[in-house]
Amino acid sequence: MATMTGPRRPRVGGHVCLAYAEPAAFEDAARDFLAEGVAAGERVWYLAPTPPRGWRFRPELVRIGDHYPEDGVIDPAAGVSAYAAATERALADGYCGLRVAAEATSLVGTPAQLDAFARYEHLVDRYMRGAPFSALCGYDRVALGDEAVDELACLHPLSTAPFRLSAGLPGQADVILSGELDWANRDLFVRALARAEPRPASAELVIDAGRLTFVDHNCLVDLDQYAHSHGMTAVLRTRTPVPARLVALMGLTALRVESAL
Repeated sequence: MATMTGPRRPRVGGHVCLAYAEPAAFEDAARDFLAEGVAAGERVWYLAPTPPRGWRFRPELVRIGDHYPEDGVIDPAAGVSAYAAATERALADGYCGLRVAAEATSLVGTPAQLDAFARYEHLVDRYMRGAPFSALCGYDRVALGDEAVDELACLHPLSTAPFRLSAGLPGQADVILSGELDWANRDLFVRALARAEPRPASAELVIDAGRLTFVDHNCLVDLDQYAHSHGMTAVLRTRTPVPARLVALMGLTALRVESAL
């Protein structure tokens, strides 16, 4: 299983997943991520078991238990609504948005918690696409293990997971696929797709795969089966001609491949 050693830091906000082996690594990444928010005029929150040390600015310290159910299973929709309300309060208070660094390891300790939180990660990613909200999500890979970390990381657009399934830009695509989909991560892809559960308003699920550098034929079958089971057509927009040839050879009927611009 692939693991992540650091975030690919976005210039402005974003949804970043950081898996770390030492707590100091999360604190350092959170400092840099939140400092960008301070410079941009955003409200910045820091959610972690212990407060940061030696920073040149003071983020608002928020207890994990004040925003998430520490001993229970998150309601994904309610979790997104809570951050939407917090973002609106930040705007009303004169900030240009909300930026959060959250150490979330304690929230995914059981299989049920992991499953619900992975669903939440994609749902909040959808919200971020159209709102002035960004987040750095930290996970202790020593405590959780590589497999659990991959299940969370692949639902962030900014991580070093083997592939990323993230929310699409409004009006352009329903989801974005990037990285590599091969036989080794096929099961991970199937779980990610089921958790994200993209269901567009139209009969077509548009997938921006312009940054997908490789896709195994089995993963194309999985996309076809997902679309077929939900009564829609998946439209894979890619820059490589190989997927179109594979779809034709295998006779897949619920998956169409188009050339990405």
